Order: sequence, then structure tokens, then C-alpha cells
Amino acid sequence: MPRETPHRRADYPHHLAIPTRWMDNDVYGHVNNVVYYSYFDTVVNRYLIAAGALDIAASPVIGLVVETQCRYFRPIAFPDTVHAGLRVARLGNSSVTYEIGLFRNDEDSAAAQGHFVHVYVARASSRPVPVPEALKRALQPLLR
Repeated sequence: MPRETPHRRADYPHHLAIPTRWMDNDVYGHVNNVVYYSYFDTVVNRYLIAAGALDIAASPVIGLVVETQCRYFRPIAFPDTVHAGLRVARLGNSSVTYEIGLFRNDEDSAAAQGHFVHVYVARASSRPVPVPEALKRALQPLLR
């Protein structure tokens, strides 16, 4: 399988700066791989909250992560700042595929990139429901 090419910042319509923390580094001196997924969650949920499409305490519909994937190209380490790029690859009936690029400091080439899939469910029953219209409107600018 050929190695994936790192994306560029311009490939993503939305960006969020996330400072690394001392505790993000592992014993090898770089951000541990599990922390990358927290960056993914942070950029997506901050976007949804700011767009008025998610109230983490009261929204009747919530997204559950059912699939994740990340490719690593170069290490990130404290005290770097991560610039998380966000776009939507697929907007389905009850699911959304988000793509994220993680850029180290001012670099234009992704240090890591990946995706995760949210399936939207009723908070009360955890049963899949159609993506709410307000969420669809909020995601339109991110569709690639």
C-alpha cells in the first residue's frame, strides 16, 4: 500500500489552535498517539458548539464515534502548538465523516491526519436518528 501524502493547511476550511501540554509527551519525548485523538475530538466539538449545533449538556441528538483512523508523518512535542484543520468528507443520513489534519506550529504540511465517523443518535435511547437540520447547515461550509 503506498504511503499517504500529508495534506496542506489550505486543504481544510476550519482551523483551531491547540497548545500541547507537558503531560501530552510520552517517555519517548513526543506527544503520545492517544492524545492525537483528543485533538480530533476537540476541533470537531469546539466547531459544533461554536456553530450552535451542539449543546453538550442538553442536545437531544448527540454524535457517537464509531470509527477512527490516524496516520502519523512527523512527531509533535511539548511545547508545540497544534493547528487542527477540519473538513467534512461525507454527510450521510445519520452519520458524518470528519477529516482532521494536525499541523505543528507554522508548518504547512500535516504532521498527522485522519478521520472519525460520528453516528448521530437520540441521547435518551442511543438509537440512530437523521442528522439534525441545524447540524447539516453548520457542516455545509466544511464539505469538501
